[in-house]
Amino acid sequence: VRRANESKSKMLKLVVLLTLGIYLPAILCLSEEMEELAKQLHGECVAQVGVDEALITMVQEQKGFPDDEKFKCYLKCLMTEMAVVGDDGVIDVEAAIGIIPDEFKEKAEPIMRKCGFKPGANPCDNVYQTHKCYYDVDPKAYMII
Repeated sequence: VRRANESKSKMLKLVVLLTLGIYLPAILCLSEEMEELAKQLHGECVAQVGVDEALITMVQEQKGFPDDEKFKCYLKCLMTEMAVVGDDGVIDVEAAIGIIPDEFKEKAEPIMRKCGFKPGANPCDNVYQTHKCYYDVDPKAYMII
């Protein structure tokens, strides 16, 4: 049980860092366990919403932030798995900041507070609009799994 909780905690921290657009050289050197957890979450959300992997790659390669309904729902899925977004797609900024490791808050918190919550047309679009803000603040720093 303890190991499962530790893995879940690591997963949450990884997902927060990757989906909130925080660039950290340490992320590039993920442990095998963290990489496996990221792949698992990515796979679950891709399967759940049916997003085109090319759209995720586009963001990873800093070639834009696609306005696509399935991509929007992929972002919502990731945030839902982290338990920082409700069914309505409203990101709980305080909860998201609260689970970021202290050593990364200096970079993440100002972006998150600046963007706050950006309303959209539906729950998936709510998450998308907020993430679009993170991306627009610093597209080179934005990362996604």
